[in-house]
Amino acid sequence: MAKKTKKFETPIDQRETFVSIQKSFADSDLSVSEKLQTLYALQQADTAIDKILQLRGELPMEVEALETEIAELKAKSARLAEIIDEYGKFITENKLGITECDTQIEKYKSQLENVANSREYDSLNKEIENQGLLRQIAEKHIAETKERIFDKKNDLEVVKEKIAVRNEDLKAKKQELATIVESTSKEEEKLRADRDACAAKIDDRTMSAYDHIRHSVNNHLAVVSVFNGDSCGGCFNTIAPQRLIDIASNKKMIVCEYCGRILVNPDFE
Repeated sequence: MAKKTKKFETPIDQRETFVSIQKSFADSDLSVSEKLQTLYALQQADTAIDKILQLRGELPMEVEALETEIAELKAKSARLAEIIDEYGKFITENKLGITECDTQIEKYKSQLENVANSREYDSLNKEIENQGLLRQIAEKHIAETKERIFDKKNDLEVVKEKIAVRNEDLKAKKQELATIVESTSKEEEKLRADRDACAAKIDDRTMSAYDHIRHSVNNHLAVVSVFNGDSCGGCFNTIAPQRLIDIASNKKMIVCEYCGRILVNPDFE
């Protein structure tokens, strides 16, 4: 008994086109006619889904951009609040330093009343002078830091106002998007179910070629019917008479020699 030879399948190349799979196109559980009709139905579903997505326009990207901007503004707001808090702690430290200086000055002044000699007197006066200088430096630090806090608080208010405005913009965009999605959700759900049903009938190699063509052309049309009786419905170049006959027969895959799209019988419409 002769052994069946196992068919060797070459790996799918994501760059494959309909031209490169023409020879293997008929090798399927579906007839060529059924496969062409399924591909055309798949294309029709994808085109309808594209129109729904176009209806949403750039709203999804605008929503995402606003969410990113708001997150960045909130991070900036948190950082400004952190800086203001650090400045507040610095002021508290300097105020404690002033209190310590005052305590030391009072201590040294009281010691002046009981000095034994001029050397000790000069030493205590020098300490009082040093503590006075340290006090002045601390007061200067407090004044400068208060100015910085004032500036940072103004910056923080500006950021908070921006966040409030962007939140309103985001709310409006989300509402607009939700309205569009709600109005088209049932239609889109049905179209995606139809698309999945068609895709399930098509072999992986043909689907790979279909996706490659669809994403490489501006109008996303990989399967088109004959336009105006003699032209490609994708690039609108004239089709040779013999090829028109082959297309009408539904017995082989015909690819446009100009754009590489599959050409199908207008009766499929």
